[in-house]
Amino acid sequence: MSGIVGMVDFAGAPVDRQLLRKMTEFLAYRGPDARDVRADGPVGFGHAVLRTTSASAHERQPCTLDGQVWITADARVDDREELVRQLVARGRVEPGAAGDAGLILHAYHVWGEDCVEHLLGDFAFAVWDGRERRLFCARDHLGVKLFYYARLGSCVVFSNTLNCVRLHPAVSDGLNDRAIGDFLLFGANQDPATTTFAEIQRLPPAHTLSCVDGAPRVRRYWTLSIGREIRYARAGEYVERFGELLRNAVADRLRTERIGVLMSGGLDSTTVAATARALLSKETRSFDLRAYTAVYETLIPDQERRYSRVAADALGVPISYLNTDHYALYERWDEPELRRPEPVDVPLLAIYVDQLRKVAAHSRVALTGWDGDALLSERPSLYFRTLFEYGRFGRLLADLGRYVVSQRQLPRVGIRTGLKRWLFGKDPPDGGPRFPAWLDPAFAQRLELRARWAQVQARQRGHPRRPYAVRVLTSRNWVGLFESYEPGVTSCPVEVRHPLLDLRVVDYLLSIPAVPWCIDKRLLRMATSTVLPEAVRRRPKAPLAGDPVGQLLRQGSPPWASGFAPAAELARYVDCDAFRQVAREEASQGRTVNMSPVSLYYWLRRYPSLAQQEGSHDDERVAAHGVD
Repeated sequence: MSGIVGMVDFAGAPVDRQLLRKMTEFLAYRGPDARDVRADGPVGFGHAVLRTTSASAHERQPCTLDGQVWITADARVDDREELVRQLVARGRVEPGAAGDAGLILHAYHVWGEDCVEHLLGDFAFAVWDGRERRLFCARDHLGVKLFYYARLGSCVVFSNTLNCVRLHPAVSDGLNDRAIGDFLLFGANQDPATTTFAEIQRLPPAHTLSCVDGAPRVRRYWTLSIGREIRYARAGEYVERFGELLRNAVADRLRTERIGVLMSGGLDSTTVAATARALLSKETRSFDLRAYTAVYETLIPDQERRYSRVAADALGVPISYLNTDHYALYERWDEPELRRPEPVDVPLLAIYVDQLRKVAAHSRVALTGWDGDALLSERPSLYFRTLFEYGRFGRLLADLGRYVVSQRQLPRVGIRTGLKRWLFGKDPPDGGPRFPAWLDPAFAQRLELRARWAQVQARQRGHPRRPYAVRVLTSRNWVGLFESYEPGVTSCPVEVRHPLLDLRVVDYLLSIPAVPWCIDKRLLRMATSTVLPEAVRRRPKAPLAGDPVGQLLRQGSPPWASGFAPAAELARYVDCDAFRQVAREEASQGRTVNMSPVSLYYWLRRYPSLAQQEGSHDDERVAAHGVD
């Protein structure tokens, strides 16, 4: 988990070393172990490291293999042995001794810009190739790591931390109104290439950026796809292969003896914890694995404490609980630890911050169970309806039979909903989200937000084999979830890793028959038959038995009732009086309230009149991250 920063002036102007050093030191909160810079004429790289493995104890960046090609990277390379084998076959000498950044450099020397096609893991990196005068940057396949950049005339500035890019005095604080519009409509910016700031771009997942003459050229190098269906002769083979891939994925994400698991009482995170426990027990006698669970006791019905305790006791893993009943909506949002570089629609954000801080007191690495729900819980109604829409009637009948045998019940295929979709050609008019009536009319008209709403809400035909999984894995909101764990966003020195989102696991789960293996997590339940207690293994998938935000709105004073001032910054986007009226009506009817105007209000309060403060608040930016 490293902080990276750099700047390249393609007109030849020398790098401002003092500014580069300042931007690198800004990253100390996420890389407290060592910071270093390298500046040579018009090129400057900086790196701040948080050591998460024993192998990284002596690694220093920026680094080079030949004095010509340099790298600064926030990276964890997986399946190292296979990559080393490929490199040796191409003539590289002893690449296995290299750290993660060194392996990427070896790969770049062999394959050039195509090196990303040979990499597995989570990474964001920049390479300066002095031979070609080329800046080459890349972001991992699923977007676990972040990468931002800004083009300032002939200069390109980049970092994996948005507010670090903002430290450059030539970067304007002007906001991107299209991103604000998306946030208000959908809770997140739907354009993966932009940020909330007009001059700062986001490199999308699975993309590279190459600059030779100062003009960034962005290229996609990977697309989520589903290959030829895998079929085995024996049912046990599906389970055995999955177990092998999961062990490899977890092992690649351990590489340390102190580790935390964000473990609810659900099947996904407990499976990850059990796998980590088994691997650590086999590899070393000295390890410290702990579980962390956020629970409700009284606000809403919640079974997480019960099931997580059963799992933790069975695994022999210490577990720490965070009782979340007492948290209020937008609690501590004005404090530095909760300030985010971009707006977030999470009124109970303090819960997630406090949980990560509990992990950070023990470990620098945390594992999660994301996203077993998408990969192993294909929605039967959506699945069978999609088969019908594609006219795959033979497969439909066969899988209906398999479903009945495996689940011992008929699927709820949603005939009435399907009929309404057919009649109206879209989602039924009596349900689903509605276009917000509280948007400022001039703002909505100028950005054509009604057309944007219709575009994003339009129902698209699902993938014929895995409609739900593909929908989730390609959603911009889904990518935003994993970005929200990134230390450049959380300001917490914990690297969060997601073994179930290892590409080898993802490819496998998308290639096996959905029925029966990816219905109700059948594959996972069979794979854990000897490692998890039956109460956890057989626990039905169930969402949280209530909405904490809705319950808090019903119990107390809503955040728009007082202190919600129609400041000029917010009034550009929201008719505050209209929002209050709509929110009161929705809350009184027990409907879900769109809280994004309130979330935007709190964010804008922290960044008032940004466009008018260029170059005047660098110290304030640093203080916002708790970094001196």
